[in-house]
Amino acid sequence: MATHPHGTRRIAQGAVFAALVSTVLVGVGLGVGTADEGPAAVPAAASAAPVPRAAPSAPATRSAPPTSQAAAPTSSAAPAPTTAPTTAPTTSPATSRAVPPAAVPARVAAAPALVAGTPCTVTAKACVDLDARTAWLVEDGAVRRGPVSVMIGDEIDPTPRGTFRVEWKAEQWTSREYLTQMPYAVFFAEGGIAFHEGPQDTNSAGCVKLTNADAQAWFAYLQVGDEVQIR
Repeated sequence: MATHPHGTRRIAQGAVFAALVSTVLVGVGLGVGTADEGPAAVPAAASAAPVPRAAPSAPATRSAPPTSQAAAPTSSAAPAPTTAPTTAPTTSPATSRAVPPAAVPARVAAAPALVAGTPCTVTAKACVDLDARTAWLVEDGAVRRGPVSVMIGDEIDPTPRGTFRVEWKAEQWTSREYLTQMPYAVFFAEGGIAFHEGPQDTNSAGCVKLTNADAQAWFAYLQVGDEVQIR
């Protein structure tokens, strides 16, 4: 096929233009060279900039504790008191303790009444007033015999005060300690203390001495177990 003369000229002009452009580009350093040259080196400035390394992140700081714990409440007003429960709280079995019932005081028996005219109560069968040196026989809360005069012990051998019981009796008795006669003896206290007949002008060794008539009356009336009160 025949080549058009104008086409041949255009191809030649294009080749020349391409050569010129290539020369210009090599001159200005854009890396376009001749066919036998390798690819032009890309200037350092034109190369892709290195990706900067991310700076190490700062260590994570510990979050501050909640303000409700770190700081005191800003309000000075005390919280409103809560209403106490209407029912008593259940106590632990280990700490609860049964409360014993309150002790009821025992009733104090009223003291027996006194026998009129004597320092003794109605429970006595024989009564003696040491200060007045007098004695009585008592029956059913009333004076049966007396007052009668008696002789009692002295400071060395005093007649004991108190409430006693008749222990035993002896119509005729001789004191083993003093070797003296004790007719119509009614014994009521330790140590041989008794009602008995004896002189009325001397003290006894602790006994209650009566006249003969009174001693017989005491011996006849008093029985073992009867109450004797010495006041």
